[in-house]
Amino acid sequence: MRVRAGDTVICPPGEEHWHGATGDTFLSHFALLEANPDGSDPTTWLEPVIDEQYNAAHQA
Repeated sequence: MRVRAGDTVICPPGEEHWHGATGDTFLSHFALLEANPDGSDPTTWLEPVIDEQYNAAHQA
């Protein structure tokens, strides 16, 4: 899915996704997270996306 200016994206718990911008654009990311009852981080951070992965997805 491509996100355009003004779009709102909702990612349900457990959905893997990534954020990115191009060399001539920027991305502003604002996230609201519910805290886990035990105080642990509710986010599972995955590995960074390399340029080749981003470029392949951007061409789709």
